[in-house]
Amino acid sequence: MTRNWKLFTTSMGILSVAVALFSLRYLAPSWPLAPGSVARNAFSHPFLPIHATFAAIALLVAPFQFLVTQRGARQPWHKLVGRIYVVSCLASAPAGLILAFGVTTGPIATAGFGTLAVVWFVVNALGWKAAMDGRFPEHRRWMIRSFALTFGAVNLRLYLPLSPLLHIDFDTLYRAVSFLAWVPNLIVAEILLRTWLATPLQPRARMVGVAA
Repeated sequence: MTRNWKLFTTSMGILSVAVALFSLRYLAPSWPLAPGSVARNAFSHPFLPIHATFAAIALLVAPFQFLVTQRGARQPWHKLVGRIYVVSCLASAPAGLILAFGVTTGPIATAGFGTLAVVWFVVNALGWKAAMDGRFPEHRRWMIRSFALTFGAVNLRLYLPLSPLLHIDFDTLYRAVSFLAWVPNLIVAEILLRTWLATPLQPRARMVGVAA
């Protein structure tokens, strides 16, 4: 494992857990929904808490599935946590798709978030199927893509506060972020899968899927 790669994955893990813990506030009945255009979503009740809660669970458990020993990849805890992750993604994605049709910022945001929800669901379903069929190398590739998409929730929360700093209208930024939150992630994942991760990974630097 290179030092830079370890720093990169550790940073992603810390951000994922931090955003996950913050997003779990939706479990509190008295906690208000997101402000602005997000809260005005026509389907925010009950789909925003459902989407946010399951996505938060996925973000919370995913980092612990990255780096394990070759033997650890088959341990029961890995399978259990992996199933929690995939089920959370599969539960969150449909709610996200419904929310995409309720955005108040127009068809661009609907297209961005709606496409994310569909791709996220399909990628996790294919990853789960590959694991069930024993196609573990393929499974790992799908789950790397899955986490790239899941991490879009982190990017979303990093980008939106930039609206006042960059003097950009929130709705305009929201439309852009509907694609920027996840498309670059998926591109980076595909580049890694075709370069550094294209060869079999050594046990000491093995990035594994989440349901193997």
